[in-house]
Amino acid sequence: MDPRDIIKKPVLTESSYDDIANKKYTFLVDVRANKYQIRKAVEEVFGVKVKSVNTLRQQGKYKRQGRFIGKTPETKKAFVTLTKDSKTIEFFDSLAQ
Repeated sequence: MDPRDIIKKPVLTESSYDDIANKKYTFLVDVRANKYQIRKAVEEVFGVKVKSVNTLRQQGKYKRQGRFIGKTPETKKAFVTLTKDSKTIEFFDSLAQ
């Protein structure tokens, strides 16, 4: 799996903004990726050193539109903490205050 296929997009919420100062970043990742693959992808794409990776998996919900029933896709979030001597991720530098 290509590292750019593992990391889909950053998660930009109020709680994730607060963690940027502590070098903790949140990403939406591929559901099939494990922690080791996420660690390698972040290190390769952004050129940083990863201390730990925590993941959260959310199952899809059933939604109704009139008489039709559909299901939202399941998602997986990765909370990536960098080492203290690692540089920050440049994309998030303008967001942290």
